[in-house]
Amino acid sequence: MTTITAHRVASPRAVVRTTAFDRALLQAASALDAFVVARLERRASVGRRRAIVAQDAAATTRGAAEARGALGLLPR
Repeated sequence: MTTITAHRVASPRAVVRTTAFDRALLQAASALDAFVVARLERRASVGRRRAIVAQDAAATTRGAAEARGALGLLPR
């Protein structure tokens, strides 16, 4: 998310003036986004990442096997 620091914002319909309150709200929203991202990155431990990689690999393998089965090419 980007924060508007200019006093005027050009929109397709008109030029709108921003207030200090508008900029403060956008900065607060940006700070909340950064907080949530940091929290999610901290929660994503090494074990969790490995589990996600294994799940993705299993889903890919299963999808490939289903595609081969649909074509009649079953593994022996």
